[in-house]
Amino acid sequence: MKFGPALRAAAGIAVLSIMDAVIKGMSVYYPTFQVAFLRFACGSLVVAGVVAVLKPGWPSRETVAANAIRSVIAVVTALSFFYALGQLPLAETLVLSFLSPMFIALFGMLMLREKVDARIVGAIGIGFLGTLVVVLGQTEEAGAARSWLGVGAALLSAITYALSLVLLRQRAQRDKFLHIVIFQNIGPFLLVAPFGIWAWQSLNYAHLAWFMLMGVLGVIGHVLMATAYAKAEAARLAPLEYTALIWAVLIGYGVFSEIPTWATLAGGILIVGAAMLTSRR
Repeated sequence: MKFGPALRAAAGIAVLSIMDAVIKGMSVYYPTFQVAFLRFACGSLVVAGVVAVLKPGWPSRETVAANAIRSVIAVVTALSFFYALGQLPLAETLVLSFLSPMFIALFGMLMLREKVDARIVGAIGIGFLGTLVVVLGQTEEAGAARSWLGVGAALLSAITYALSLVLLRQRAQRDKFLHIVIFQNIGPFLLVAPFGIWAWQSLNYAHLAWFMLMGVLGVIGHVLMATAYAKAEAARLAPLEYTALIWAVLIGYGVFSEIPTWATLAGGILIVGAAMLTSRR
């Protein structure tokens, strides 16, 4: 690809944010397990088509074992995040997930021995300050109606998502990116299938197009993220996660009629500044 890791990661986050909006829309109609099952089933179909065309070859035993662990973490992340999306506004769900850059930097230091310089620490701090501005602003207006189970699910997804991205960085330097994307879809599909079938409700077949769109967006987003993390340190790309708030505000307003507050806008400015600071060379 001709553009750098930071731009690739930002593009991947944008694509996955659109996927999150589709998931939120479908969460109104179906239980969390069924949404997760159909999302990964459709993603597996898409990636199977890509594999048939590109023929990446068979993964090594080490690749299978390492990415199987990532599949388990991906299931926990997806289920907790999908549940939160069904309980909370889109922007608030993403805001609560913005603890992940701090955990990405921590896990990067502990697991990958990455060095975190002052600029990255400053960017994470500025981004988290922006997140607090949004959280406090929304707490005053919506605190009484807030689902605390949804809040807990969003925070759990932040931790497991951070761990997943650090492991992605670790594997992206060794494995073919397409192998990573295969396991990111087929592994969770196999793990969540029994629960999805158990929770199954009658499906409106008109919704299949939306689930296929989830699969396409998921594959595109994970390809962008895998190729980005193969070329840049996890801590350096972590603050770019904050740009998801911008997409959440735009989509939340345009699709779900969720009007952003002044606190959301002010926090968004800080978040964009943090992303720009960390992506500079």
